[in-house]
Amino acid sequence: METIHVPISELGVGKVISEDIFANTQYPIIFKDTMISYVHLQVFHAFNIFNVPVYKSENDLRVEKNESDVEVTIEEIPTFRKIYNHSVEQFKKEFKNWEAGAKVDIAKARTIILPLVELVLEDRTIIFDLNEYSNPKDYLYHHCVATGLIASVIAQKLGYDRGTTIQVAIGGLLADCGMAKVHPRIRDKKTPLTEQEYDEIYKHPIYSYNMVKDLTILKETMKEAIFQHHERLNGSGYPKNEKIANISIFAQIIAVADVFHAMTCERVYRTKQSSFKVIEMINESEFGKFDIKVVRALIDIVADLPIGTIVELSNLERGEVMFVNKFAPTRPLIKLIHSGEIFDLGKNRSFYISRIITNL
Repeated sequence: METIHVPISELGVGKVISEDIFANTQYPIIFKDTMISYVHLQVFHAFNIFNVPVYKSENDLRVEKNESDVEVTIEEIPTFRKIYNHSVEQFKKEFKNWEAGAKVDIAKARTIILPLVELVLEDRTIIFDLNEYSNPKDYLYHHCVATGLIASVIAQKLGYDRGTTIQVAIGGLLADCGMAKVHPRIRDKKTPLTEQEYDEIYKHPIYSYNMVKDLTILKETMKEAIFQHHERLNGSGYPKNEKIANISIFAQIIAVADVFHAMTCERVYRTKQSSFKVIEMINESEFGKFDIKVVRALIDIVADLPIGTIVELSNLERGEVMFVNKFAPTRPLIKLIHSGEIFDLGKNRSFYISRIITNL
């Protein structure tokens, strides 16, 4: 069939892609012969794709003849949050399919995560708001998407190339896909788990690995990372209690992203915590469990506070960042707005930054 290139402003749901579509990516973001849905229109917007190759139909001939009579309505470019929420809903549908026994569709997984990855790699500060988007009811679906995004930002910070960074994002997205094989009665339980129930939860990396092991597009290193993302360098993790020499760096990237998002989110049995407090906890109380390079990369991302940044402290005081100590970047000198007092978070350890104020 003949191919025509259609502006996305005129592109309708139901058209069929006639060529693989790339966007400075190693693999296609949308594959040939894909039928266009609403989510694909959002993908095109996110990647700044303005013309799309589709198969020509008889309807297109009529459109060409009457082109001057057609009034084109350009859809408003969706915000990150709209794209994110739609991606979470798409992931939730896939998860429900896995519960019913369906296999992982790696092409759909890429479509879900890639537009978001492109946006967060351009603006890392987006990851600070991911915990605000989550909610206890749909936490698991938010967590999977957010883990992939945070992992991609860490990988980028560590200097990995774009192809590897995208692979890490997909690995983070699918790391907990095996939770679909854990009975909802255990997975969604609001009271403390029994020992037997914990044992079942601890099997989910095995279930995840079994679900992705035959995916040809996903690299073997990422499959290994999915299997190991709950292992800890000191041997305290699961499912095999591996230690430092046997745990991959990609497993550690996903692990740190996983813990960071989990600890900053509100959940059924726990309130959300400040990103700054959580990163300190990972660095200090969890010391020895995570690769220090990965933790330092996340610290650099979270605590990259330009002089003049307005923050709110845990005592609800607001202040302006005056100086950042490179040895303790999460604890800068703050000039309090109300009193003008210089407040040293390095010396006042009982206080911490609760959030960055973006709109005064």
